[in-house]
Amino acid sequence: MTVYFVGAGPGAADLITLRGLRRLESSPVCLYAGSLVPRELLDSCPVGARLVDTANLTLDEIVAELLAAHAKGLDVARLHSGDPSVFSAVAEQMRRLDALGVPYEVVPGVPAFAAAAASLGRELTVPGVGQTIILTRTSARATPMPEGEDLTTLGAGRATMVLHLAVQRIDAVVAELLPSYGPDCPVAVVARASRADEVILRGTLADIAGQVRAAGIRRTAVIVVGRVLSASEFPDSHLYSAERTRACDGS
Repeated sequence: MTVYFVGAGPGAADLITLRGLRRLESSPVCLYAGSLVPRELLDSCPVGARLVDTANLTLDEIVAELLAAHAKGLDVARLHSGDPSVFSAVAEQMRRLDALGVPYEVVPGVPAFAAAAASLGRELTVPGVGQTIILTRTSARATPMPEGEDLTTLGAGRATMVLHLAVQRIDAVVAELLPSYGPDCPVAVVARASRADEVILRGTLADIAGQVRAAGIRRTAVIVVGRVLSASEFPDSHLYSAERTRACDGS
């Protein structure tokens, strides 16, 4: 028996990985993250599979479901939105399973920030403009941020920043980033990236908060801040440069 922590992707059902889909198709128990996981994916579960929406469950209740499946020798597909490595609350579940001796495997998925970049048609690492990406969030009603990870400190280097779970605090986000990035810094907000009802807002730190309020976006969105969003004049990457020395074996 194995618990498979599967990244379901950012929203579109066909953005789950092949490995993730296979784990889902073969697991007689599936715990999924409520409205964050495409309902179409549940159609891939085996006939008669136990389907458990974890949206209103506590950690103890979730672990109890995993233990019940373990006692019966049943594999579990534990579906999380995006990729399990980022803001997924997988760490505390794995810690519990480690203590209980329950085996598990993590299956990566397409993260929301990658889907947002695809929808924007932008590379987030542009030569000569930005080569660093900060993935972060704000505290608000969630777990407090560790010391030194406030937006003012993180924004000091003006690296490209992607904020999850922060759109409901857009005014505070703008206020904290303005001193480092400036009012003309490009910003994009992508809500429900990759889904049919996706919404894309483009602007600057000076006007993005007003756009977010006007659009009524309150959740399931990422905020991207950085000059890479509007970069057009930049050097070509060395990767495909004619001046780059290439090995004879094509590597």
